[in-house]
Amino acid sequence: MPAPEPTRTTYAAYLEAEQRSEMKHEYLRGEVYAMAGGTPEHAALSMAVGAALTAALAGRPCRVFSSDLRIRVESTDLSTYPDLTVICGSFEHAAADPNAATNPTLIVEVLSDSTEAYDRGEKFAHYRRIPSLREYLLVSQREPRLEAYRKNATGEWVLSEAGAGELLSLASLEGVRLDTDAIYRDPLAAGG
Repeated sequence: MPAPEPTRTTYAAYLEAEQRSEMKHEYLRGEVYAMAGGTPEHAALSMAVGAALTAALAGRPCRVFSSDLRIRVESTDLSTYPDLTVICGSFEHAAADPNAATNPTLIVEVLSDSTEAYDRGEKFAHYRRIPSLREYLLVSQREPRLEAYRKNATGEWVLSEAGAGELLSLASLEGVRLDTDAIYRDPLAAGG
């Protein structure tokens, strides 16, 4: 099924409509796109990663935010809602949007069939334009696999992966390691 056509609007009108809307929308250069709802697996994986990050960052000047936090990429005129965002230090607001952050340290997206190509491609290209962003974590729904794209000292994005039975160190959050098996453990499954 083709994606619905976007609606054209100003950013101020988008913000006004977003306050009244029960669903989230992405904004890109005057075009507004409805964001699809997720699956139970998507929701569970997002919560598992969020819980692991929250526990690992306890006592540190970092905070984990759910998909309710809007991220604004000022340089490309994109506003969107990543599955999870970690901000360290202070919270910086977008100039035209006090409810949107502009300084994520880590962004997490749980991949789905309908968004995987966008999350890996165009959306990641937008995210790479955020000066504060140090890492982009992709969480597979198809298999136990975590992929972290890390910005190194020369500004290049380098991939690190972890599968079943492996740990993934997050370079952007010193000392934080995610246990792939713990992220994908399903206590509702038989023997989970």
